[in-house]
Amino acid sequence: MSDLEAPLVRPKRKKVWVDYFVQFRWILVIFVVLPISFTLYFLTYLGDVRSEWKSYKKRQEEHEQNVKKVVKRLKERNPSKDGLVCTARKPWIAVGMRNVDYKRARHFEVDLSAFRNILEIDQERMIAKCEPLVNMGQITRTTVPMNLALAVVAELDDLTVGGLINGYGIEGSSHLYGLFSDTVVAYEICLADGKVVRATKDNEYSDLFYAIPWSQGTLGFLMSAEIKLIPIKEYMKLTYKPVRGNVKDLGQAYIDSFAPGFGDEDNEMVPDFVETMIYNPHEGVCMTGKYASKEEAKKKGNKINSVGWWFKPWFYQHAQSALKKGEFVEYIPTREYYHRHTRCLYWEGKLILPFGDQWWFRYLLGWLMPPKVSLLKATQGEAIRNYYHENHVIQDMLVPLYKVPDALEWVDREMEIYPLWLCPHRLYKLPCKTMIYPEPNFEQERRQGDTPYAQMYTDVGVYYTPASIFRGEVFDGAEAVRRLESWLIDNHGFQPQYAVSELDEKKFWRMFDAGLYEQCRNKYGAVGTFMSVYYKCKKGKKTEKEVQEAEKAQFETPYAEVDQAE
Repeated sequence: MSDLEAPLVRPKRKKVWVDYFVQFRWILVIFVVLPISFTLYFLTYLGDVRSEWKSYKKRQEEHEQNVKKVVKRLKERNPSKDGLVCTARKPWIAVGMRNVDYKRARHFEVDLSAFRNILEIDQERMIAKCEPLVNMGQITRTTVPMNLALAVVAELDDLTVGGLINGYGIEGSSHLYGLFSDTVVAYEICLADGKVVRATKDNEYSDLFYAIPWSQGTLGFLMSAEIKLIPIKEYMKLTYKPVRGNVKDLGQAYIDSFAPGFGDEDNEMVPDFVETMIYNPHEGVCMTGKYASKEEAKKKGNKINSVGWWFKPWFYQHAQSALKKGEFVEYIPTREYYHRHTRCLYWEGKLILPFGDQWWFRYLLGWLMPPKVSLLKATQGEAIRNYYHENHVIQDMLVPLYKVPDALEWVDREMEIYPLWLCPHRLYKLPCKTMIYPEPNFEQERRQGDTPYAQMYTDVGVYYTPASIFRGEVFDGAEAVRRLESWLIDNHGFQPQYAVSELDEKKFWRMFDAGLYEQCRNKYGAVGTFMSVYYKCKKGKKTEKEVQEAEKAQFETPYAEVDQAE
């Protein structure tokens, strides 16, 4: 019997005091986290409005002044006395689940908090120039009334341009445009020596342009980015289609819901947006969207659903209703569709507030949702943080499209977590090998969804508490993540770095390619100034000595070892 077929036998788990604290954490959330979150959201909105009142010329002038401050601060650093460079942002402010333990070691801080303005909306070039702390809610408030949008708009309001570029960003349109970083046409980067450069795919800094994504800010500071805009319409025509079968059947139904034959990307049947939610091992709902005009949406007989209102059912539960009433179509205002998962944080809101989806709560207090992820992190101590690492999973698995059925089967067996989120994205064949890259010779296989220039991948989002925890059984979260990472390495998959990682350095560079990244770190002076991406992502507290010794060590990629062995 193979490992995949062997049944998992888990012993019963004894409850500890942290279980009860987590069970009643909703009290703290309602009376502390939600009111403060709402206040912060409102103050941020006022700041955005104040920024919008300024002319683009004024914003650009302020931007140039702030860049000079960053350059000056970097030049004040004494490499022999000061620690490695990082931003002054508090560790708990980051939206990701990875603990920012590297800031516990001595470090040299640079304040980037002023970089939160949209610098320009160029409707001729179809480019939005944004500073790194501009978030998705802010950019859609500005562009959607113009019938424009970023080609890839990440779902949660709080996600920032800088985080989506230096880390990872995806949306339902990524099957057409790739990841968020693939839609960037130019970066403004402040290098380790204080030099500010503009990197594009075809200028002298083209190597830096391709190395920036997934680098976690370890090559230089992002000052601004020029991002592709696309024309949009006022509504999203969304079709909900229930699917049933075993997990592999569900995976294939998801593929068939949007993916044309090899190279047939111009097929008119390819939707503008794609998303699937798997609710249990036998049922899921495939959603495909097409932009629609206001005139079409308001035709007699069409249903308009404003899902953004605070009293509306949470989106994942609304979509689940298709399992009972069958396939249906509705029109959703475009901006509300973009941010459909914000109020309930996908389905994590159900764990944070067990009754948050009830009608009475939505009507009375739903307007306070969602709690800020940063505040949820700030109000948890070390014990609760460790509890979530061991008994809860927030991971994304980026896998080739044709391997989605296998990935679903693996998650069902190893983690028993539902719902699961499926979102496709193109992984482009670029002029150079970046940290993430398609399978070798993928274009020769001519698989469904692929094109000669890009392989279709899928993000399998695994966010929730495993069923074994609800049954009172032991679940080893760290070991489960290690097994997930090993599966990804074996199947040419990737793990976004916002999540908790158990990879050691050798396995990290088996998953990701280090060649271009290390070349740019040396060429642009990042070594000895910025922490390497592995040590920035590594779980656990980092000492300055550990990081400095790693910086000085001669780097050899595991790929070289594998190639030699072969």
